[in-house]
Amino acid sequence: MTQKSTHFSHAISRTPSKAIVDGLRAVDVGAPDYATLMEHHADYVAALRSTGAEVTVLPAMEEFPDAVFVEDTALCLQELAIVMRPGAPSRLGEANAMKPTLDAMYSNVAQVEGPGFIEGGDILVSEREILVGLSDRTTQEGVDELAEIVAPFGYSVRVVQTPPGVLHFKTDCSLLDGNTILSTPVLDASGCFDGYTVIHTAEGEGACANSIRYNDLVLMPTGFPETKARVEAAGFNVKNIGNTEAAKVDGGLSCMSLRFSPS
Repeated sequence: MTQKSTHFSHAISRTPSKAIVDGLRAVDVGAPDYATLMEHHADYVAALRSTGAEVTVLPAMEEFPDAVFVEDTALCLQELAIVMRPGAPSRLGEANAMKPTLDAMYSNVAQVEGPGFIEGGDILVSEREILVGLSDRTTQEGVDELAEIVAPFGYSVRVVQTPPGVLHFKTDCSLLDGNTILSTPVLDASGCFDGYTVIHTAEGEGACANSIRYNDLVLMPTGFPETKARVEAAGFNVKNIGNTEAAKVDGGLSCMSLRFSPS
């Protein structure tokens, strides 16, 4: 049976802007190299398209340095899309800018109105539930509003806690199939994945916890060989994608696309 949490017909991405050098970051380790980032992004889009999916690449938005990270702007389920309310004030406009694209692809588009905040990077959708991590960008009020929006469609929302010092819940985890999670040991130790099969990232390789299962591929950032071997040993088809430049502004692979199959 095709799993709606890992198999998709569509994706939305956005061309990185040159303004990304001014993007938000927890620690300044230098500005991204724009040419290299563009190469990585092209490889990323090509990998998504290689699965047979329809990938829409939106134009760059120079007024929003972080706009390449489209995942934070919306949650795309099969039945509807929900425009998020990012917790970083500089990113609120990104969510509003995404709405017309979603309106063209979905017959049902809802929006988190506030006063709470919620970003897509804190949301992991499995076959059985929607897990949302509270973080510096996602508040309980934002989660409560999301839960109200998705309840009529049969989705249950479970709140979990993002580890201190971690930007988003999915910085430290990703879904490999309907019942298998790739996670850092520290996040798994919180007990949030009880009942799931969990594959731990190798020591020193926690940065690859943010990977993507997209159809028959697992996209994983380049440079984490031991974790890649663990995931492949579990039967998954892993494709490496460069992510060194996006990582300089706290970006992971999941951040750069919205992945969905609109009904």
